[in-house]
Amino acid sequence: MATLFTKIIKGEIPSYKVAEDDNYYAFLDINPLKKGHTLVIPKIEDDYIFNLDDKTLAGLMLFAKKVALAQKKAIPCQRIGVAVLGMEVPHVHIHLVPLDNEKDLNFSNPKLKLSDEEMSEIAKKISNKIGK
Repeated sequence: MATLFTKIIKGEIPSYKVAEDDNYYAFLDINPLKKGHTLVIPKIEDDYIFNLDDKTLAGLMLFAKKVALAQKKAIPCQRIGVAVLGMEVPHVHIHLVPLDNEKDLNFSNPKLKLSDEEMSEIAKKISNKIGK
């Protein structure tokens, strides 16, 4: 059975897409810790990052780096934090979270509630900075 993230990749479930290539997909987390909180996933299904073959893992990290650099340019913050938990959805995913302090990467923090318009605008701002 396809994971929630595979359904997002296939367009069966809408997302606020930030970036995509043949192997990877990045989209805004719908329950963000901070504005710009983005998930980066491989298009292949696996539920544990260290099950990925070396080429896929390296590609995922390089793709995440492109997204993080774009986030840093688009979202005012000190840096982009990285977390790999993988417990909530059985599909490898990297959290990229704009940070102003270490407490911003605490998943126990209340999640933001942003409007569709805000989410769309944030995704567009990050997307427009990819590769720039």
